[in-house]
Amino acid sequence: MTGKILKGIAGFYYVHGTDENIYECKAKGIFRNKNVKPLVGDDVEFSILDSLEMKGNIDQILPRKNTLVRPAVANVDQALVLFAITHPEPNLNLLDRFLVMMEVQEVPVKICFNKTDLTNREEKLALGAIYEAAGYPVYFTSTYDDQGIEEIRDLVRGKTTVLAGPSGVGKSSLTNLLYPQAEMETANISEKIQRGKHTTRHSELFGIGRDTYLMDTPGFSSMYLEDLECGQLKDYFPEFESYEDGCRFLGCVHIGEKTCGIKAAVEEGKINRGRYENYRLLYQDLKEKRRY
Repeated sequence: MTGKILKGIAGFYYVHGTDENIYECKAKGIFRNKNVKPLVGDDVEFSILDSLEMKGNIDQILPRKNTLVRPAVANVDQALVLFAITHPEPNLNLLDRFLVMMEVQEVPVKICFNKTDLTNREEKLALGAIYEAAGYPVYFTSTYDDQGIEEIRDLVRGKTTVLAGPSGVGKSSLTNLLYPQAEMETANISEKIQRGKHTTRHSELFGIGRDTYLMDTPGFSSMYLEDLECGQLKDYFPEFESYEDGCRFLGCVHIGEKTCGIKAAVEEGKINRGRYENYRLLYQDLKEKRRY
């Protein structure tokens, strides 16, 4: 039988079979010998060992469409990155790091700002303008009063979606609204540190409809970019491409060069200055890492 791995805990893999049942499976030793580890999201072939106890063995991992490292998941159609619009204030540097990470892995990203019941229209428009200009679809929700939830239902339908973002922004609450059976804990924001407790402890896919899977990932507070050269970073800021013809030198990295189409576009307000400053910070981080 074929199925999809929904979660893996302590060497056991829970596979959603084509018969709509979930089987507890072990991976055959051949995977260890080949140094291959099954991932959440893998499509697999498995043998049923006990149909009453719903136990089986994974025999084969089917070809992967893609693989993410953080979170460790395979066959992702899109990422939905969730930040609070306030309480806590969105860390846009962290958001931009996540966007670069997904661009590197060629995973389409949708951005969602939650807690719109705590803000005003002007703040929404300002945040939306930054990322829509960069080519990213932006959604606004409130899990408190269900604003925008139907749009998110339409967005994830028929896809495998990774839901990611910092702690305390409402990821578990959104998952509960989309799939009440998840029965996930929700975190109260600490008034002292303005940050949520980590309530998601492992990566898990939820089958929330026909061919529709949602993964809520552990909250992150930092994002490191690995295996990326500083000179490549510019290729992962989509809004730069339209203005690179204004650069004097081929291979311009848009930092110290005097004649630079990107820097000119920033001065003219065509590229968001905050996004560009985050690019500079990320570039410097990668340059420093290269020295060691």
